Amino acid sequence: MANKVSPIRKPASSAASTMASEANGVANGESSESKSVSTGFAFHDSPIGGTSVNKDGHIDWSDSFHGLGQAAFPKEVNDILLAPLKDEDIEIKPDGLLYLPEIKYRRILNKAFGPGGWGLAPRTETFITPKQVSREYALICQGRLVSVARGEQDYFGGEEKLTTALEGCKSNALMRCCKDLGIASELWDPSFIRTWKKKYCDEMFAEHVVTKKKKKLWKLKSNNFEYPYKAC
Repeated sequence: MANKVSPIRKPASSAASTMASEANGVANGESSESKSVSTGFAFHDSPIGGTSVNKDGHIDWSDSFHGLGQAAFPKEVNDILLAPLKDEDIEIKPDGLLYLPEIKYRRILNKAFGPGGWGLAPRTETFITPKQVSREYALICQGRLVSVARGEQDYFGGEEKLTTALEGCKSNALMRCCKDLGIASELWDPSFIRTWKKKYCDEMFAEHVVTKKKKKLWKLKSNNFEYPYKAC
């Protein structure tokens, strides 16, 4: 039986207490999944929940590792998961980081397992600090756990921004879980990254249209810089 998440210490300052209380109300209103809020203090990665199988015989994915490493998926599924990325699907951030848009991870999973054949199950409570939200998720495919990862998303206050941050946290966890299935593995291969950036990207100076400051940024050769930057 797994231990529950350790209680979170109360902050010393009343301001922090008020912020935690407000954030807790937002989180509870946004989703029944968001059960508690951290105020920036340390937390543990212990899973929530108790036994792996509840009284109805259903698996409790908050602490179960059911099916992990049990067997490989069929070849036709593996061919989809391990298929090379199309060059036109890859994007680059201004800091030079290559990435695959989150929706394309979902499309690959849908193609491999079919809609409804996979899902993300939360394994810990949602932790919210003044600057970030995080939560651990398990990727379940065809009734088997295949990967566990903690998603995170920067957050700078405001109820609407918190809702968006919670979705971003889930998407980040999905992307991390997909690494264990081999999806978009090229994006962690230094040799592939160097070759792809040389062929499809430019690193050049751009000017901030408001501050007029210049800095070196990356972009696709086929695209222009996005606001608030423009090419010098």
